Amino acid sequence: MAEPRAAVRRGPAARLAAIAVVVAVLASCAGPSGAPAALAAPGDATVGTSLAAAAAASVRDAPVAAAASLPPGTAVLVGAGDVGWCGTTSAAKTAKLVKGIAGTVIVPGDVAYPNGSTRDFAQCYDPTWGAFKARTRPAPGNHEYYTKGAAPYFAYFGSRAGARGKGWYSYEAGTWHVVVLNSNCAYVGCDEGSPQEKWLKADLAAHPTACTIAYFHHPRFSSGPHGSDPRTDAFWRDLYAAGAELVINGHDHDYERFAPQTPDGVADPARGIREIVVGTGGGPLYPFIRRTANSEAKGLTFGVVKLTLRPGAYRWDFIPVAGATYRDTGTGTCHQ
Repeated sequence: MAEPRAAVRRGPAARLAAIAVVVAVLASCAGPSGAPAALAAPGDATVGTSLAAAAAASVRDAPVAAAASLPPGTAVLVGAGDVGWCGTTSAAKTAKLVKGIAGTVIVPGDVAYPNGSTRDFAQCYDPTWGAFKARTRPAPGNHEYYTKGAAPYFAYFGSRAGARGKGWYSYEAGTWHVVVLNSNCAYVGCDEGSPQEKWLKADLAAHPTACTIAYFHHPRFSSGPHGSDPRTDAFWRDLYAAGAELVINGHDHDYERFAPQTPDGVADPARGIREIVVGTGGGPLYPFIRRTANSEAKGLTFGVVKLTLRPGAYRWDFIPVAGATYRDTGTGTCHQ
């Protein structure tokens, strides 16, 4: 495994300034009592539209990945969360990476900012990552629910996002079983005994494969401003009991990889789940503000994660956008 580079160190004043900006952004994301509030679109509409057009052109000009020649039973997943932010070029830069990698595109939530509206999908996501719509399997984020019922999200992706109003589903990738969950618990329920949790338990029982990966928006463990989210505990307990290997999340706009661990955050190299937070698809990056146990790698760089899923094993590669240098690479084996 390549030695990951540490996140860039900043002085106390710079860190405090960055945190203040993030706190302001996070505060703007909630209405009274923490309820989601519709947000104003970032930047001037005319400028945003011009940038979107330029971004779309840059993605069209990027090299297209040739069909990968993979060993039997091997599949590739590639993607990131927290993507479509109008008025910036970050999503276009990460889209260029995705365009050059054949495989299923995963987007673990916060697909289109700021409100997951029809306009947001059309102007802030579709011009860049929309190029991969036919091979994308998404999970909904909290910003999708800033529009009632995440209706534009389900309309945009159709059946590829699972049943309308639910947002949880599963599929096969090579010899791996892939589970996609909806961690917007206030809207769909995540606790033990909820319809989604019962479905998860039944789905895992019906697919007793050697290798399982899950992805959803809110991370159970995180060193970013949002922090660790206990609402996904029931997901983790079912996945751990079934011997799952990997969980991919977004929400915090950073890259962070954890060592295999239990749902209680205890290191478990034999049976633990490895979590990777990759909220680096295009939204402004967040600083790390805490030290969470079992965190092994941290990066503040736009980029995507490429997951090569082989029979009995896997490899992860965090690939940065052009001009950035942070990378993280490693391998693991499935729980036999």
